[in-house]
Amino acid sequence: MFSLLTNRFLRTQHGLLGTLLAKQIDIDVIVLGGGAAGLFCASVAGKRGRSVAVLERNGVVGEKIRISGGGRCNFTNAFADHGNFLSHNPDFCRSALSRFTPKDFIRLVERYGIPYHEKKLGQLFCDDSSQPIIDMLAKECGKSGVDIRTGVEIASVRKNDAFVVETSAGTRRAKSLVIATGGLSIPKLGATDLGYRIARQFGLNLTTPKPGLVPLTIASSGDGRKKVGDLAGISVDAQIECNGASFRENILFTHRGISGPAALQISSYWERGAEISVDLMPGRSLMKEIAPFSSRSLLNALDVCFPRRFAEWWLDEEEAGRSVRSIAPGRMRELEEGLHTWKLVPSGTEGFGKAEVTVGGVDTRELSSKSMESRKVPGLYFIGEVVDVTGWLGGYNFQWAWSSGYCAGMSV
Repeated sequence: MFSLLTNRFLRTQHGLLGTLLAKQIDIDVIVLGGGAAGLFCASVAGKRGRSVAVLERNGVVGEKIRISGGGRCNFTNAFADHGNFLSHNPDFCRSALSRFTPKDFIRLVERYGIPYHEKKLGQLFCDDSSQPIIDMLAKECGKSGVDIRTGVEIASVRKNDAFVVETSAGTRRAKSLVIATGGLSIPKLGATDLGYRIARQFGLNLTTPKPGLVPLTIASSGDGRKKVGDLAGISVDAQIECNGASFRENILFTHRGISGPAALQISSYWERGAEISVDLMPGRSLMKEIAPFSSRSLLNALDVCFPRRFAEWWLDEEEAGRSVRSIAPGRMRELEEGLHTWKLVPSGTEGFGKAEVTVGGVDTRELSSKSMESRKVPGLYFIGEVVDVTGWLGGYNFQWAWSSGYCAGMSV
């Protein structure tokens, strides 16, 4: 009889204790941010039996996915490797990228039957639109019972025996908190500094965020030519270098400076005041290419290599009208050298409003490279763009979102 009463008492007490704990920790994992990294992390954690809630500020999830790749989502790069990422600790991303590779994500895409193609250099795009990727992530979360809430504003975050998140939709508590709020790029899509504020609140260091993969503004070229903006709309193949980084792709002249793939790539490495060197004829020789046209005017001969408007801009008016054969060999060598070593000093960038990503963020020394968990605050994770890991243009940043999200999802 005593034993029976004791067991009933214990069961009752256990039930009361469970109720109290439920009030304190109502879920295993809260993910702040319903973008690429947040949704993928949530789906991975959910598959492991964790109860997960995703809280998204926007009215829908995946807004940055939707507009990426011109609306077709460059969802990964087949050749993504740690060397394609910029960070104060370049080796930090090695572990995550090896644990969840581009092939792993491609298999998931193929399992959903999403048609895709390689555009160039390993860049994989959806054939039609970005929406199938968003739908895929939502379905993966749905299969795992992930609770996705949109239109939720975060008022505060604190930790006692659990993480307590005060929101516009009420208070949520969880054992683990994942920060997947992104960086400062494209504020019109809802980007804020929330992730950085949370990191500082818990004593984590940051590397100063700046715009990345962003057009550069240029008042004039370093050699005193007319404004670069006079060439707006012209695109040329170029090799562009700055601070030890080098990229060969097109540059596009704009009314305010330069854009296009090569300029966007180098912008992540550029620091204010630094000079950029541009080779406008990479792997080519001006003198060899115009030699067959020695009887033409220099301007008409240069048409073989560049758009007419660029040739007119580059050459002095008097010299442009002279025949190629009348130009002294020494002067031709100067022209050749100038085209290969054009120097530009950007005055700035187009800022976070035009930036595709944010360079900098939560210092990687604060995080475990295997799990993305804070070394100072157990249960606190940072993934995706909020971390000081920035990929090149071409699907690399999405791969970082999948890889870092996977590592956190396997750990929470």
